Amino acid sequence: MKEFWNSEITNASWVKLQEISKEFEFTLIGGWAVYLYTKLQKSKDIDIVIDYTVLRTLESRYRIDKNERLRKYEIKGGLFDIDVYLPGYSDLALPAKDLLGKYRTRVEGFSVPVPEALVLLKLGAASDRLTSQKGDKDAIDILGLLFYSGIDMGKLRDIAERHNLLQHILLLRNVLKDFRQENFVYLNLNAASFSKLKRKYAEVIEKNL
Repeated sequence: MKEFWNSEITNASWVKLQEISKEFEFTLIGGWAVYLYTKLQKSKDIDIVIDYTVLRTLESRYRIDKNERLRKYEIKGGLFDIDVYLPGYSDLALPAKDLLGKYRTRVEGFSVPVPEALVLLKLGAASDRLTSQKGDKDAIDILGLLFYSGIDMGKLRDIAERHNLLQHILLLRNVLKDFRQENFVYLNLNAASFSKLKRKYAEVIEKNL
């Protein structure tokens, strides 16, 4: 299957992710969390949600910068970055405290959001960058989760309603409708198989609008 990001970068990122998973407690979000569910596209950057106790430990081990504009902390690397999100500070689609608590599950040894929460996070990120390269990757991740992770659309709607995110379901419909044919390969699909899935999930989404 064709890879979206350079394999040298994703392999290095994966090694680092495994390393920090043995040292710190976090909820993994972003592209690597999607990959654990779908086994489709690997990620470049690492995105984690932590509490302030872990932040202090991270600060003792790494140079970590505070990004006030994007409401996160950052560990800059040569090939990739580690983006760090915290309760009461970071501006994610869902509260960071819930990603460390009630929306957290485990997949292959990693703490990750349940797929319904993860797709809402991805939709929140995508809303500001759909026309960029990262926006293309967001769309691939979103549809990968929709097609392959066993998302419960009723549960997705419940979480969206609880957090005033019903507009994200509209965005999900648009991502599905506008997904570009040249990106089918990143979902391991051809035009016929994508069209079949598109019809199926368009109906499911419409029922939950």
